[in-house]
Amino acid sequence: MSQDVLTTETNRRQLQQIIAGLSDGVIVLELDQTLIWANDAALSMHGVSHLAELGANAREYATRFALRYRNNHPVPTDNYPIKRVARGEAFSDVLVEVTPTDDEQRLWVHSVRSMVLTDRAGEPESLVLIMNDVTEWASAEERFEKTFNANPAPAVICRLSDLRYIKVNAGFLEMTGYARDQVIGASTYELDILEGAEKKDLAIERLREHATIPQMQAELKLPGGGSKQVIVAGQPLEFNEEDCMLFSFVDMEPRHKAEVALRQSEERFAKAFRLTPVPILVCAAEDQTVLDVNQAFLDTLAYPSEEVIGKTVAQIDFISDAGARSRLFAALEKAGRVDRVDVGVRKKGSEQIDCAVSADTVNIQNGPCYLLVLMDITERKRTELELVAAIEEVMKDASWFSRTLIEKLANVKNVNSPQLPSVSFTDLTARERDVLSLICEGLADKEIAARLKLAPNTVRNHVATVYSKLDVHSRSEAIVWARERGLFSGEWRTKGQR
Repeated sequence: MSQDVLTTETNRRQLQQIIAGLSDGVIVLELDQTLIWANDAALSMHGVSHLAELGANAREYATRFALRYRNNHPVPTDNYPIKRVARGEAFSDVLVEVTPTDDEQRLWVHSVRSMVLTDRAGEPESLVLIMNDVTEWASAEERFEKTFNANPAPAVICRLSDLRYIKVNAGFLEMTGYARDQVIGASTYELDILEGAEKKDLAIERLREHATIPQMQAELKLPGGGSKQVIVAGQPLEFNEEDCMLFSFVDMEPRHKAEVALRQSEERFAKAFRLTPVPILVCAAEDQTVLDVNQAFLDTLAYPSEEVIGKTVAQIDFISDAGARSRLFAALEKAGRVDRVDVGVRKKGSEQIDCAVSADTVNIQNGPCYLLVLMDITERKRTELELVAAIEEVMKDASWFSRTLIEKLANVKNVNSPQLPSVSFTDLTARERDVLSLICEGLADKEIAARLKLAPNTVRNHVATVYSKLDVHSRSEAIVWARERGLFSGEWRTKGQR
């Protein structure tokens, strides 16, 4: 445009009309810093509708609008773009946040550049500020910045034009031990994040093509020496209007340590499982399919492994009483564990042994399983039964039982081992309770019949039913059963005491 056009008032008005329709904001100042004109875009970028609301001059403008740099530091008044252009400075792409001093909730981000218009002689005639509203862009950048820095996953951003790192987050610095200034500005040749990558050629090719780099293992050199195994992936993006690559990482070291710890734990468990002299069985919780047994199990029950592994506990049928087996697994399903439950166990040759079974729930290959430990208590049970039998032999008539002897017999009978849920006193009928009470008094069947005015055969049937429900086999065991539960405590007396 010729200087003649700018000298005429008519052409100046026409130029203002052209500028008024631009999306860029334009503010024109006289050399004495007086604001003489602004287009609608400039007014809108300040939230005003008239030139006077911007202020009469640069000094009033500075009192009506507070400016901050993007790093949140306030702009000194003398460094306001409107002050700088008034001094005749030439600048471009100055980013400032603009807030009205009377309304701090409103904010715009301006990208400002200056222009000095001269006359024919080349002397300054007018001063111009040209600004773009980049608020939306700045907001998106701020959100990205916060997300990038807050992301715990280690990451760096590499500018593709010169392959230099322009951003790094705290996750990467913590993972590697680098300082921020050791990364920012460094090139990929100085800090090769793809070193040792299993598909390095592919990664470099994708980097040149500005294409996604798939996940792959790599080795990062650390500033203090040594290296770290990582998973690295690259995603192209545009940052500050430049083509970049976002590299994200996964530290493999915690996973590696966890895998080593798990492997060591599994090895210790396997050794203990194999070498323990007590029979142990592992089965699936869902269907009780046997997954593994130790050598002690095979030796004790005389089974070969092929007749056990892959079969269900019911198919092997080594627990003699099907009802006890059902109660055992029902208790396991409900409580997750049982402790020292007495069960009868059948060896392959049909020989019976007594075992105290403890069991717990474990996770194997992400599936719930039951771990059963069998303790052979056959000899102990035999000793106890022989003692009880000897006592029963010498006391055909239980009427002479003293309280002390009953308590000692109860202690002998009690093997101090929790049992599966069994029948309670309330499961007996009223008549069966009466019969049990009189048994505990030491009465014989005929005496019970007389006391209850029942036929002897009826009493014998009631006694048999009581034995069956209590899972006992003699009067002495019935008395011990009642004694263990504190029943009829006032009735433990001999005939002589009555």
